[in-house]
Amino acid sequence: MIAEARKYQAFYTKSTPIVDYMVGKLNLKKTDKIFEPCGGDGVFIEAIVAENEFADIDVCELNDNAFKTLISKFSSYPTIKIRQCDTLLDNDLIFNSGFGGVYDKIIANPPYGAWQELDKRAALKKIYSDLYAKETYALFLYRCIELLKDGGILSFIIPDTFLNLHMHKAIRKHILTKTKILELALFPSSFFPGVNFGYANLSIITLQKTNNLNDSLNNEFKVLNSFKTVEQLANINESELKVFTFTQKEILSNPDYAFLISDNSEIVLAINSSKIKVGDIANCVTGFYSGDDKTFLQVNSPDLKNGKNYDLVDAKSVNRDYENIPNILDGIEGEKHFLPIVKGGNVKFLKPEGWFMNWSKEAVSHYKKDKKSRFQNPVYYFKYGIGVPMISSSSITASLIENKLFDQSIVGIFPKDKALTLYLLAFFNSPTCNKLIRTINPSANNPANYIKKIPFIQPTDEHLKFIDNSVSEIINSIKTTGSYNEELEKELNKIIKTVYGF
Repeated sequence: MIAEARKYQAFYTKSTPIVDYMVGKLNLKKTDKIFEPCGGDGVFIEAIVAENEFADIDVCELNDNAFKTLISKFSSYPTIKIRQCDTLLDNDLIFNSGFGGVYDKIIANPPYGAWQELDKRAALKKIYSDLYAKETYALFLYRCIELLKDGGILSFIIPDTFLNLHMHKAIRKHILTKTKILELALFPSSFFPGVNFGYANLSIITLQKTNNLNDSLNNEFKVLNSFKTVEQLANINESELKVFTFTQKEILSNPDYAFLISDNSEIVLAINSSKIKVGDIANCVTGFYSGDDKTFLQVNSPDLKNGKNYDLVDAKSVNRDYENIPNILDGIEGEKHFLPIVKGGNVKFLKPEGWFMNWSKEAVSHYKKDKKSRFQNPVYYFKYGIGVPMISSSSITASLIENKLFDQSIVGIFPKDKALTLYLLAFFNSPTCNKLIRTINPSANNPANYIKKIPFIQPTDEHLKFIDNSVSEIINSIKTTGSYNEELEKELNKIIKTVYGF
């Protein structure tokens, strides 16, 4: 049963406050035709029939065991029709979607990130060509919006990643132009104890289908955030929450139609109004991966963090003159063929050397041919730039890439004007940058596509000179003593706050 749940990512809604909140949002009427696209163990159906035992409900469920459970629970209800089918591929549902929808109300906790066989994924890509086919919840949401009648209401539990992630741009546009959002509640996945969704935060989106674009764009809706307990959903008290109000037209005007939710309106204004982004003034790329680090990667100390399972590098095999080697992208001949590589880890300004990659001609030839390796963006290998870890802790950090190799756990940022390198290094270590990136993408991930969207503001010559001198002093101090004056960093942050205004 556990393996089956993992296959279908069927994590059932065992929370009474969540079920009651969602069912309440549907504003049920006795004449409603209702759809549950992934019936699971039937908790939504039970809540609905508790209000109206003659509710007209269609249910789809793909999982064998769940389907049998639903039949045993509801076969005695003459107005509940249960089918074992795939909501995303079912021909009847596709047909009904094409004719303006047939349902008054739809409710679901759809699968999140369920594994799709390659042939099914190909079929989904063909049907949902504009959507990210690897993430099932977005496909369920799209299909069910299309199944709603004009004026019909839908309530879904889904991960909050649809609000910002680049891959979900198409579903955001569909929501904003084909529906009116009635309410959006954001809460931690910990409200489901004992279940690992793979997502930090979930949301409940309640929306109403509309065929009038102006109604969609002019619709104003609330985002409810900062729930402390699941019980707060049962009795919403806005004074206990952070409440944001938007029109859909506002959201549609944001970059990639992202839901930019922030307490600071200046941050949202900066993101929306800036004419120049980091991606305009710097190349932001992901780095190298050997495909088998245990074989090709070595460390200079057994005490290096995360390095205990790696072989120790022989100092005699480390090449310190690699910048002068012609055709370095083809590898190095001879004994000295290990090169320093910059990896992830939240270290500011400059990372100490600890990791070394086998860069022999044989190894490089392997990297270029092996399916598991990633010899990507090689034109940026051994260049002077900045490395931002793909995954950060509480705050984004950045360190200098001094003409070294860098791996795929960081985003390499290479300013087109090298004179901006130290300024950007200070910026990416600042609270200002952290506020911007966490508004653009609230998760702890910092992929290149999101870093490119960060607003860029050119400092004055005076500010640039101070920043360059200060960052140079910090880097030299790290190289000579292993630490730096944190008061100097605070001064840098103040300057950047002055430049950006927050």
